[in-house]
Amino acid sequence: MNLVRTTRFFYLKILRIRGNPHAIALGAAIGIFVGMTPTIPLHTAIIFILCLLARASFLSGLLTSWLICNPLTSLPLYFLALRIGNLVTPYEVDWQRIKSAATVVFSDASLATRFNILGEMSTEAAAVMLSGGILLALPFGLSSYYLFYRLVLRYQRRRYDKHLLH
Repeated sequence: MNLVRTTRFFYLKILRIRGNPHAIALGAAIGIFVGMTPTIPLHTAIIFILCLLARASFLSGLLTSWLICNPLTSLPLYFLALRIGNLVTPYEVDWQRIKSAATVVFSDASLATRFNILGEMSTEAAAVMLSGGILLALPFGLSSYYLFYRLVLRYQRRRYDKHLLH
C-alpha cells in the first residue's frame, strides 16, 4: 500500500464532499482532534456526537480521523500523549503500564474485553493519557479547521467556475 497515494485519496475525498465549507472544515477539525486523542475504541462515536452537536460534516470527521489515526501513527500518538501527560499532571505513568493494556486494545479481542482492559487501567493512567492527548490534539485540531476551510472553499470555487464555463 502506497502511503502517499492513500493520503491523497483521503484528501481528495474530503475536498469533494458537497456542502457548506464551514461544516466540512469543522468536521475535519473534529476528526483530527479526536483522531489524535487516546480514545481509539470510541473515535467513531465521539466524532458522531461532536459533529451532531456542532452541525459539522460527519463524513469529513471520519475520513480525517482515519487519516490521522491509523496503524502507523497510533502508537507514536499514544507515546506523545503519555509524555505530555506526564509533564502536565502530577502523576508519573511509565510505558510498561500502558503497553500491557495497548496490546489487548490493538488485538483481535472482543469489544467487551477491550472495554474491560481500559476500565481496569488506573485513574492516573487515564488522566495522564487524556490530558496529554488533548493537549497534543488541540493545536492540530484548531489549525486544521482554518486549513481545511480554505482548501474546501478554494476547491468549491474552482469547481463552480469550471461548471460555469461549460
